[in-house]
Amino acid sequence: MSDATATITAQAGLRNIIRFDCGRETFNFSRGAKSFRPLIPPAYHGDGVLLKVEGVSIEVDGRKVVQKVDVEVDMGEIHVLLGPNGSGKTTLLRAIMGLPGYKIVEGRIIFEGRILNGLEPYERARLGIALMHQNPRPLDVKLSHLAKEISRKYGSSLDVLKDFALDSLMEREAFKGFSGGETKKAELALTILQQPKLAMLDEPDSGVDLESLKLVGRAINKLAEGGAGVLLVTHTGTVIEYLRKVTAAHVIVRGRIVMSGDVETLLEAVKRKGYEALARGELL
Repeated sequence: MSDATATITAQAGLRNIIRFDCGRETFNFSRGAKSFRPLIPPAYHGDGVLLKVEGVSIEVDGRKVVQKVDVEVDMGEIHVLLGPNGSGKTTLLRAIMGLPGYKIVEGRIIFEGRILNGLEPYERARLGIALMHQNPRPLDVKLSHLAKEISRKYGSSLDVLKDFALDSLMEREAFKGFSGGETKKAELALTILQQPKLAMLDEPDSGVDLESLKLVGRAINKLAEGGAGVLLVTHTGTVIEYLRKVTAAHVIVRGRIVMSGDVETLLEAVKRKGYEALARGELL
């Protein structure tokens, strides 16, 4: 990672100090001479639904990773994507955010009635879409400076950071040497500072201790209660215990959503049968 002039093109999650590939806008940090720059039928929402993913297929490096996926997320709803590693969950989130390398070859993504296909990541961020990445890259800028710039850009209050117990991390370079729990808390806090209408959270529970998991759950609940739609990816399902109300869960296997419905029912089915059995339509 360069120690010279670096550009941050705001990204809703993957804070790459060289370039934010997705989302936030351009931030400039002064550091001397440096500038950082089919269980349950889907509910009918009508035309006012926040996010519609309609028949979307996605290619990565010429290989089709996601196939004909349909998902709807409305304001205040929490939708959970369950599935084994490599099933396309993260790919779907990154394609919705518009990250380079994730090519929509079929279908369309609609946000507040506007088709997103073809929009740049920063344009989607301006519309109110934020992405929390699973493994944010370490940055050469203090977490406090990053939080202040995001707060200034989005007109949000830094008071939200008080919910995350980040005081000991604020003067450290963001994500450098952070534990799993510290990384998740910091990444989620920065995502919330964007005041998203749609928050896409990629495995916020992976590698997180029990105390941090409770905090992450409370933060996600606040997002939904404040009116944000939440699309959450989880491999283990551990965070679900701390969510007050999950609207629906969707099981994705080999790039296809094979089953949608009540989250508790599907989690139990996964534990008892496994993902491949659900892909074959076996539930009980």
